[in-house]
Amino acid sequence: MFNSLSDRLTATFKNLRGKGRLSEADVDATVREIRRALLDADVAVPVVRAFTAKVRERALGAEVSAALNPSQQIVKIVNEELVQILGGETRRIRFAKNPPTIIMLAGLQGAGKTTLAGKLGKWLKSQGHSPLLVAADLQRPNAVTQLQVVGDRAGVKVFAPHPGTTSDLDVPTGDPVQVARDGVAEAKAKLHDVVIVDTAGRLGVDAEMMEQARQIRRAIIPNEVLFVLDAMIGQDAVNTALAFDEGVNFTGVVLSKLDGDARGGAALSVAQVTEKPVMFASTGEGLDDFEMFHPDRMASRILDMGDILTLIEQAERSWDKDEAARMAKKFADQEDFTLEDFLAQMQQIRNMGSMKKMLMMMPGAQNIRQQLEQFDEREIDRVEAIVRSMTPHERVAPKIINGSRRARIAKGSGVTVTEVNGLLERFGQAQKMMRQMARGGGIPGMPGMPGPGGFGGARKAKQQAKGKSKGSRSGNPAKRAQEEAAAAARRSQQKSVPTGASFGQGAQDFDPSSLNLPKGFDKFLGGK
Repeated sequence: MFNSLSDRLTATFKNLRGKGRLSEADVDATVREIRRALLDADVAVPVVRAFTAKVRERALGAEVSAALNPSQQIVKIVNEELVQILGGETRRIRFAKNPPTIIMLAGLQGAGKTTLAGKLGKWLKSQGHSPLLVAADLQRPNAVTQLQVVGDRAGVKVFAPHPGTTSDLDVPTGDPVQVARDGVAEAKAKLHDVVIVDTAGRLGVDAEMMEQARQIRRAIIPNEVLFVLDAMIGQDAVNTALAFDEGVNFTGVVLSKLDGDARGGAALSVAQVTEKPVMFASTGEGLDDFEMFHPDRMASRILDMGDILTLIEQAERSWDKDEAARMAKKFADQEDFTLEDFLAQMQQIRNMGSMKKMLMMMPGAQNIRQQLEQFDEREIDRVEAIVRSMTPHERVAPKIINGSRRARIAKGSGVTVTEVNGLLERFGQAQKMMRQMARGGGIPGMPGMPGPGGFGGARKAKQQAKGKSKGSRSGNPAKRAQEEAAAAARRSQQKSVPTGASFGQGAQDFDPSSLNLPKGFDKFLGGK
């Protein structure tokens, strides 16, 4: 979503590189480009004015003029101000002292409240809670059925005493306020510690919807009222957020559809305008595409600095600890890396989610965005099919895979022999790297690390090459014989030098008193 804004800001900062000192004209030009980038991203005009004013004030201050690298200091200032307009700090759910904690969802129709209720329920369940979803949207056709399906997929209980409407022709019946009240009572009776109430929305803000939301709020007295905002609606996000804040006084914002291709201005505007924090973000259609909103991490993503912390958290959630311990033991025992291990590692990576999303969290990922967009997520499935088409013996000893075996594997996995050859070649490189790491030699080819191709290996090779005496390259036999005789004389002279003494001088010829050292110091040189 923030690709366009990120590209514009990155290009702006590139123009500052290499400048030892920034003039006022440089700062004004940079602030002007930042202003244009934010306006193009549909950020609200008041937010843009306040943001650029703060950046300009700090950029012209002492913290930039006294910095050794002014361009990096500008990036640091922009990053800090982005964090502030995104909310400043991470806001977590405030749980009730006496369960259940009641969470009410509000927002326009189509913003994704029902799907988000399932995502939030699954996320809370993974945190050790026992949530209950309450279907209080009796107006939208099949809203109750949708919540039941989502709840079943998420593994979360759903309280739906009323079926709601099934088509646009049906007249809404049932009392959503009473359903919400009964849902809270059901949670208390069944010992659920969190209640998530899904309420009705409209295509636009109207008095009837706001009155119904206010009545539900007064009936259940929620601990949190989360406003679900479609991040793709642009400038109108601010007006919608202000209307809901006035109507139901929400306590936090949830951004949905952050994986869309909109310009992302809503995310940068709503927290600053409403002074209410963004608490969660929905980043895809799957129930697992849901994460807590961290302003500092989102600012780092926008500035193409990556989001390593979120990547680590995803790995910790999905990585099999037993498998990790097994691989660690293999390294300790210096056992060989097999195709079975390779397949297990590929499956672990796939469990973490989309490869594209994970790679986009790496620093500098914007530079390879086009290559990432062309990446085929099904490549991992093809790799798994190839490995599973091998016999157990072939997976352990891939060197026995000859031409006929490769043809059989390709036919069994539905790929070409070329793809099988490519996989085996990549596996051979991975196996070689694993062997080097198991011996404690570092990663081969990694700069500064021991091993072939690294700085350590290259330096060692150069030292070995220096130690070897070069033979004569002359084509003249007489001249070559003369050079070889001179080289032999030098070698014999080096052999005649006594070993174990400094500068080639014998220890028996050395007199410490000749050095005019302090009294008693000669004992350190072997004297008595």
